[in-house]
This record gives sequence, structure tokens and C-alpha cells, in this order.
Amino acid sequence: MIEKEVIEGLSLHLREIAFQAGKVILEVYNSPNFEIQSKDDDSPLTIADQKANEIIVKGLESLDIQFPIISEENKEVAYETRKDYEAYWLVDPLDGTKEFIKRNDEFTVNIALIQNGKPILGVVYAPVLDEMYWGIKDGGAFLKKENKISSLSASKFKKTDEGLKIVCSRSHLNERTAAFIAAYGRPEKVAKGSSLKFLIMARGDAHIYPRLAPTMEWDTGAAQIILEEAGGHVLSVEDNMPLKYNKKSLVNSHFVAYGNLQS
Repeated sequence: MIEKEVIEGLSLHLREIAFQAGKVILEVYNSPNFEIQSKDDDSPLTIADQKANEIIVKGLESLDIQFPIISEENKEVAYETRKDYEAYWLVDPLDGTKEFIKRNDEFTVNIALIQNGKPILGVVYAPVLDEMYWGIKDGGAFLKKENKISSLSASKFKKTDEGLKIVCSRSHLNERTAAFIAAYGRPEKVAKGSSLKFLIMARGDAHIYPRLAPTMEWDTGAAQIILEEAGGHVLSVEDNMPLKYNKKSLVNSHFVAYGNLQS
């Protein structure tokens, strides 16, 4: 196991790397026009994704402690190679590309350290909001905004409570998710883009986030450990267990993220 002191030290470096990636993203975001390409699956890819990825990879490769890197923008590493990874970096250089293109400010830089299939360190930076979030396994979850650092704590609630705030995606809301939300008593829908959906729960500003549609491991790894360290959970609908990482397929199972759910 990687020692907690080492993880805490790495978190400092990750925050700086994420901040620098955020700076180049903002340069593209604030330019009059930015180029939009298409990935193989027809999802949008901007030059911001590519530039941020280059900065993150270079930053991670410059650290004294080295781990393999799995990134959304890098060529996928074959399972036969990565199945033997004990620890590795999991990167989404720009989560919320659709939000970026819509210019609604709700996109993030995500870097996680995964060990034995579980996130143990996560950093998420929202460049426009200038909000830096991080979580350390057994070390808490934090937010730095306007040079002030605060601890994060998810709201306590029960499923039977009325008026729960349920997070839904700005860009992805299917019939199954709508039915899930409707099963609660007078729920209040909270629309949010990218991994910020997890983070508003870590801050105590929402209670539940159902994602009953496909996501990739790099979409969730960093935010998952932040929410967990704030007292929440990210549970697969298949077995009601925390999401696992470095599976043969990097596609997540459908899941529901909770704040501090009480029995």
C-alpha cells in the first residue's frame, strides 16, 4: 500500500498540475473560436482536451514517484498490459466537453490515483469557477476557493425524506433516470454538468445522483474518492458495491451516488 504521507504529498503536485491544465483550457475557452473535432465515437473533442492532456501527462511523468497513466485522450492501454497495474493514474483532462462547447462553465479537470481497483486520491479542478477539490483515502475531502480551504461534508438524509435534491445531467437524462427520480417524495431536480454532479453532493448541496446510463472510469474516479471522503458513496446498481476500476472494460456499470445516506 502507498503510505498516506506519500499520497498527501502527491495531492499537492496534482493540484498544481490540474491548475496548469485548467489555465490552458481557459485560454481556448475564452478565445473567439475554438476548433471542434470528433472522436471515433463521434463525441466532441476540442484542442483544449488535447492541450490539457499534454500538460497533465508531462506533469505526472515529471514526478519522483512514477505510475502508468490511463487517460481518456491517450490510446487505450490493452487489458493484458494494465491488468497487472497495482497503481496507476486515471485522467480525464476535460470532463464535460459538451458543457465546454455550450460555454456554460460546468467542466472540470480530473486526475485520480487508483490502487487495487479503488481510487485513493482524487483531484478535480473547475477552471471557470476556480474551485479545486481533492480527496485522500482516510484523509478527508477538501475545497480550495478564493485561497480558502474548507473541509467537505455530505448531507445526512434518509431515502424516505421528502424534497431531496437529486442531481441530473444537463446533457444526459433518459426515461429510466426520470422514473428513478419520480419515485421520491417531492424531489427537487438539480441540473449540473461534468463531475461537478458528485462535488455538489460532497459539499452538502444535494443528496442523490443516479447515473443509469454509460460512463467511463475516468469520468468518475477522482470525484468518487472526494465524495466518499466527504461521507458519501458511489454504488453500482448491479451489486450495490462501490464502483471498481481497471476492469476488462473501462465502461462503468450504472450507478447511484449518495450523500451521507442514513439507514
